[in-house]
Amino acid sequence: MCGITGFWQSGLSANLAHDALRAITGTLSHRGPDDSGTLLDDSGRLGIGHRRLSIIDLSVEGRQPMRSASGRFAIVFNGEIYNFEELRAELKGVAWRGHSDTEVMLAAIEQWGLKCALNRFVGMFAFALWDSHQKCLYLVRDRLGIKPLYYARIGENFVFASELKAIVAFPGFAGRINRDALAMYMRFGYIPAPYSIYEGVEKLSAGSILTVAEQDGVPTLEQFWSAEEVARAGLERRRQTSCTDLMDELQDKLKDAVRLRMIADVPLGAFLSGGIDSSTVVALMQSLSSRPVRTFTIGFEEDRYDEASYARRVAAHLGTEHTELSVTPQQALDVIPLLPRMYDEPFADSSAIPTYLISKLARSRVTVALSGDGGDELFGGYFRYTLARSVWNAVRRAGPAARIVANLARATSPAAIDAITRYLPVPASLTRSAGDRAHKLAAHLLLRSRENIYLQTLSQWPESDSLVLNCKEPQSVLDDLRRLSWISSTEEMGMLCDLRHYLPEDILTKVDRASMAVGLEVRVPILDHRVVEFAWTVPLYMKFRQGQSKWLLRQLLYRFVPRELIDRPKMGFTIPMDLWLRGPLREWAEDRLSTERLRREGFFNVAQIRKRWDEHLSGRRNWQHALWTVLFFQDWHATLKTAPGPGESNRACEHDEATA
Repeated sequence: MCGITGFWQSGLSANLAHDALRAITGTLSHRGPDDSGTLLDDSGRLGIGHRRLSIIDLSVEGRQPMRSASGRFAIVFNGEIYNFEELRAELKGVAWRGHSDTEVMLAAIEQWGLKCALNRFVGMFAFALWDSHQKCLYLVRDRLGIKPLYYARIGENFVFASELKAIVAFPGFAGRINRDALAMYMRFGYIPAPYSIYEGVEKLSAGSILTVAEQDGVPTLEQFWSAEEVARAGLERRRQTSCTDLMDELQDKLKDAVRLRMIADVPLGAFLSGGIDSSTVVALMQSLSSRPVRTFTIGFEEDRYDEASYARRVAAHLGTEHTELSVTPQQALDVIPLLPRMYDEPFADSSAIPTYLISKLARSRVTVALSGDGGDELFGGYFRYTLARSVWNAVRRAGPAARIVANLARATSPAAIDAITRYLPVPASLTRSAGDRAHKLAAHLLLRSRENIYLQTLSQWPESDSLVLNCKEPQSVLDDLRRLSWISSTEEMGMLCDLRHYLPEDILTKVDRASMAVGLEVRVPILDHRVVEFAWTVPLYMKFRQGQSKWLLRQLLYRFVPRELIDRPKMGFTIPMDLWLRGPLREWAEDRLSTERLRREGFFNVAQIRKRWDEHLSGRRNWQHALWTVLFFQDWHATLKTAPGPGESNRACEHDEATA
């Protein structure tokens, strides 16, 4: 796993270009602590840089930037091509110098062409490829968006990088905040591709190739893999076979995906929460290993947020070498100041905190860890899928009656609803925060299309246009939902939307930055594109069945782990942020949400934020997620004034190459 960056520039002398390349490469030292390299062409205009975390072929033959055997191509690559040994066996007439997957990539591109080679790659990747014959630069991001890649036009210069901090360090970067993108962030808690928090900087979308044929020309964008096309093809050829046959096929595909991701020349382990996805990955790992798999989990002191005991029981049953860390509130709170620079732009998934902590724990013993990310989006694990379907059915069937019920709920205070439900003969877990949940459900019932209902389930601040001053929120996610109207089931519409947006720009971004901050490579076998393509052929009733989500994946896991260790309500990788904001974080939050500060900085409608803050403090409503979006932005914005300059980057272990 690595960090990549580079530029195609004009206006800088060769010496200044060399300094700029070393500086922006140095900003990514955390992504590659083992080595560093740069390559500058004869003119000093084209430069590419690489920071290396050595995983496969630890020798100098795995060093990057790397040239193809003919010298035509040069590459900087972040990720892993897991089937490189198979591809290597097919490539004829190559005088191999080492045994890295990067060398195999270059040989495949040289023999088969870029697009044909991409279709053969099984892995996660973001790379920049320089074709010195055609004078053409290609930027490529993997099918699911597991690895990040940004690009920008800075004056007459084209710049790219794994993370924004490298682009920010390029000479002349203006750093103007994109208020339209800020509105998207306030709605979703992340910024969907292709937008970023800065004007003029874009994220390369998953499954895409960006071609820059001239340094000052207009780049062209094309897709080499489309989640929508995969979903359409899968839904058109649903599997009409038995549950056992489907389970067998899923097991074979997942087992092969796990096997490939266990290839490494460094110590390897896995995250284990005790949930369905991570437990399935670990169970398959253990079935393939002759020694106990190293597994890692963290727990919290607050019982209703702590899954460590479940992970411990699963680990004991599977016989793994298990490491567990009980995190104190202070340990978790100490991570918060690290997050703005870790993520480079506003990012409000608070589970970034435990993700960083478990990555740090794992890195103390291994260099590579497998995770279970992707199971929810592919097999229907999120509650919002069935919620959106139920609400849409109610709106269609009840019509005006649904709106009457919604308006009655909104007219009744959350406290009054809480008081009423205390007398109902139902478990306390169902009545906790009943008023808050009733008001949120009422907002859904007032909507008149399933696309808007699903968008509402994703929204922290549905009124983001009025919340962020002087903005117009892009409707790209809503437009995408409307484009998916050909999907008959609300659940699958939501799952595909999440696969295209929430998964790459929230879940995978969270894992990438948190793990790379400590030099850990995380691999996601459930997101092997062959597993993804198979998952879309699985009938919906095999995903939602008998009142359970992820039904087929559960049945597979039961082959390895007793169901009593698994069957429980979904908890997720969460922290008690609602409690912390009323307790140890209250003073910190009040400073960032003060009327004076909000007005002075001029980004937000102060009254809306103060209203939610007051409601949260009183306990009338739980606005933890909405408030966290504001709080993270405030801390991120404050770091802009104190961000380290390019000269402060780590320049250890560097090697340079003069010509491309």
